[in-house]
Amino acid sequence: MEVDEGVPLADEQVEVEFGYEIDSATLKQGAEARLFRCTYLGRPAVAKERFEKKYRHPQLDTLLTKERLKAELRALVKCRQLGIDVPTVYFIDSAKNRIIMERIEGDLTVRDYIERVRKDPSNSFAELLRPLANDIGDMLANLHKANMVHGDLTTSNLLLRNADPSKLVVIDFGLSYAQVTAEDKGVDLYVLEKALLSTHPNTEFLFEIILESYRKSAGKKSAENVIRKLDEIRLRGRKREMIG
Repeated sequence: MEVDEGVPLADEQVEVEFGYEIDSATLKQGAEARLFRCTYLGRPAVAKERFEKKYRHPQLDTLLTKERLKAELRALVKCRQLGIDVPTVYFIDSAKNRIIMERIEGDLTVRDYIERVRKDPSNSFAELLRPLANDIGDMLANLHKANMVHGDLTTSNLLLRNADPSKLVVIDFGLSYAQVTAEDKGVDLYVLEKALLSTHPNTEFLFEIILESYRKSAGKKSAENVIRKLDEIRLRGRKREMIG
């Protein structure tokens, strides 16, 4: 989830309940949820809260919010089973639609890491980023083989545990879903490609490395079906851009 600095929490709004304490004065907010630092039983944690949508009927909003919360939890559990590194869930505050989860040490996004490497003239840009791109392709293939998509895969939703580029962590499964088609998987790749190229210009080679790794991990037949859909989606996207 792309996040922006939001409204500071007033001192009187600090909450302590169910073993967790919201201890950050800086609130970050995306389209679907708020993120803020907290502690859970003395451990550094992050709270993700899905907030009410005023434009929806209250009963519908409650139903959709609960369903998205459950879908995100199922995705996190499934990723753990697949060996994909995701934040550990500590607690669910269903009354407030909050997930209390592990705070990833290092707090370095792939987005920031790529830019750091790009700005250092002494670095061999492509070679330094190749292992990370391979890991991203492998991770995404494993997710797709389990018939899941992330739904919002950007370089801001990929973290590096302890700032180590060999320790990829995937976050924000708020738009993920299961039982998907080759089209859905193609869209997942397309979202990543667009996010990568718009955030990091002149990195087409990185996405090609990701696709190469994806093909190896997903299997030839499955990968070909998905990449064929990706090509169709790219074409539709170009047509929309031409038409305006």
